[in-house]
Amino acid sequence: MRTTPLHPRFGLTVHDVDLRTVTKDHLYPEIRQAFETQSALLFPAQSISDEDHIRLGELFGPLENREAMAAGRDMEFQVSELSNQTKDGLRAKDDLRLLDLQANMLWHTDSTFLPVPALINILTAHVVPPDGGETELASTRAAWADMPDHLRTALQDAVIWHRLSHSRSRISADLATLPFMTRWPDRPWRALWPNPVTGKEALFIASHAFAIEGLGHEEGQQILDEATAFCTRPEFVYSHKWSVGDVLIWDERATLHRGRPWDYNYPRKLKSICCSVTEADGLNAVRVI
Repeated sequence: MRTTPLHPRFGLTVHDVDLRTVTKDHLYPEIRQAFETQSALLFPAQSISDEDHIRLGELFGPLENREAMAAGRDMEFQVSELSNQTKDGLRAKDDLRLLDLQANMLWHTDSTFLPVPALINILTAHVVPPDGGETELASTRAAWADMPDHLRTALQDAVIWHRLSHSRSRISADLATLPFMTRWPDRPWRALWPNPVTGKEALFIASHAFAIEGLGHEEGQQILDEATAFCTRPEFVYSHKWSVGDVLIWDERATLHRGRPWDYNYPRKLKSICCSVTEADGLNAVRVI
């Protein structure tokens, strides 16, 4: 594969690869190795259908089907659509679904509140506004390597608790109380996730994080806020301006991400697939027994 750096500290742009041709034996091994070492990969100018998107996701692991997880039974998987569009036009600015999209503008890691967290997000652009609407990634692996000693001491052996409604409450109290925001019990994970391939550690943190086990609420929240602020300093952040067809994938174990605002008078549609981690991805290293 021909690649160029996405950011000085992490990530690659992969050139001249058609993701529709990737199979378990063709290019996926190279893509997976780059994913493990670089944490983020950009594939410009793709033309993938939902079926292609699903097939690519299945190479990385089990497709994350939240409805099936919540119901405790098999349910049809659907590619998630992140958009301010509906069949009747654009969502109103106070629409709770639009507010949920705005919650994604907090620095977060997907699915830390689920029984099994996400390994990867595969995000592709279908409709983009003329300005704004970027997606930003921050390397929590690079940030952890540079993190001040007092934060390393506080987080080295920490257990962090996660709750979806905690992040949503920062946007809207009404949003935070919706049933699909409160259906997941609080979830603890160890603060550091060592990559099973490279051995390098990353801070596993999110806007859903609301407590550090053994610390008072204010003290724990202060540490979480300070660590997030450090991880998202400019030297650790890549900002992606979307073009239609771009496919951006990232390692949920080693990055934070957020969306950026745009003029909601313009439509924007991205499609997303997350895949769940398995024990081969280092799940036991962060699971609290």
